[in-house]
Amino acid sequence: MPPSCFSLHESASSMNIAKDSAVTIAYKVTTLEGKPLDAGNLSYLHGGYENIFPKVEAALEGQTAGFSTTLDLAVEDAFGARDEGLVRTIPKAEFPPGVKVGGQLQGVGSDGQPAVFNVVKIKGPEVHLDGNHPLAGQALRFSCKVASVRAASAEEIAHRHVHGDHGHHH
Repeated sequence: MPPSCFSLHESASSMNIAKDSAVTIAYKVTTLEGKPLDAGNLSYLHGGYENIFPKVEAALEGQTAGFSTTLDLAVEDAFGARDEGLVRTIPKAEFPPGVKVGGQLQGVGSDGQPAVFNVVKIKGPEVHLDGNHPLAGQALRFSCKVASVRAASAEEIAHRHVHGDHGHHH
């Protein structure tokens, strides 16, 4: 193999995470006490596109594939404080048939904007809904390992998210 091909391959595999990088991580989210909450693989567009927690993005800036870190995220660095204005009780008569506890409904938040509400309880004639993220109000421990880094495509940058494996599909 000619040295120029080797150096091209080498530089691509050790690309640093920077603005407009498509980054894939393996992650694990736990409580600060270590109780598992979520895990998986995620591809995101790096550089302030709000595809990942800002504190995590800041920790990954400049790193390469193979880098791993664990961060403790305060409530405001994770899913934010709970908003009790997003907790609703509606009459079961207004509730669409077939939706069960754990399901989701589209609604309007206290700010008048569209919101997604989780069905948390059905009790007698009432349905209890919560528009908060299930992990809102919790400090979290976020561990991740960078699996890959590549330059994002022009389309991904225009759409503000990564396409393909572990990203968004159109």
